[in-house]
Amino acid sequence: MPENTPETRADPWWTDRRARPLAVLGAVMVASGLLHLPVWAVLGGPWEGPVTWRKPILFGISGGLTAISLGWVWAMLPQRRGDRLLAAATAWALFVEVLLIDVQRWRGVGSHFNRDTPLDSFLFDAMGVLIVAVTLVIADLTVRLLVRQPRVPADMLLAARGGMILLLVSCVLGIWVGMHGEARMQAGLDPVRLGGAGVPKFPHGVVIHAVQWLPALAWAMRQAGLAAAARLWLVAAAAAGSTLFLVYAVAQTALGRARFDVVPATAAVLAASVACLLVPVAFTAWAWIRDRRSPPPAAGRIA
Repeated sequence: MPENTPETRADPWWTDRRARPLAVLGAVMVASGLLHLPVWAVLGGPWEGPVTWRKPILFGISGGLTAISLGWVWAMLPQRRGDRLLAAATAWALFVEVLLIDVQRWRGVGSHFNRDTPLDSFLFDAMGVLIVAVTLVIADLTVRLLVRQPRVPADMLLAARGGMILLLVSCVLGIWVGMHGEARMQAGLDPVRLGGAGVPKFPHGVVIHAVQWLPALAWAMRQAGLAAAARLWLVAAAAAGSTLFLVYAVAQTALGRARFDVVPATAAVLAASVACLLVPVAFTAWAWIRDRRSPPPAAGRIA
């Protein structure tokens, strides 16, 4: 009996029963993040700090996009026993985490590293448990995507695999940020600093959305008419650039330096990262412009 593989169907990926709760709740989270923008505009307040509207905005958008991308990846994979339940639980775990962050901001208290009251402590621990659970699911999906061969273009598969690996690394770094901050808080130190000016959340956040931008780049290159071999090389360059940016962020933080307070070695890594990211974007833009300026063919274009 053949495998029930989503790639053999013509239906959109979000109609997959595993992807549906992630797509729906992901859209709700993105909408929540966007709706907090006018709230911040009206009520004001700082962008940075422990109590800020930045958290409902960014965590809502980020959590929602992550949920949607996990649904997209899940829809590539063959059905496995328990997948629907696990996908739904993952969607709700991300949703509840964003909800708890929103609740804490509306209460006027910090959502992270806040143990001022038993309730604050419980909510902070609950968010940590939820993130660990989601990270385990992401690890499982990443391994499945690496060992399977979904029938999608090679460049899109590379983009999905590279994005999931970087997402997994970002989540592991996020767990480390929580553990590091907790230890510093218990010692009476600033939980969001490392060394003199290092920002632990910097490496956690820099490539967490590679699972969106790498596939988006692959899609844009395909729409621009670039050849399959070129798309594969350019996605590989973008994945390498993203990885180098992560290396740069880790190095800056480990050195106890602010995000862009570079030293020669980290400046070189940053320059290489930017070059690797700009080349695919430049080629894609050039292909789009070339395609738009070209006269329409007399007959249908052969793919």
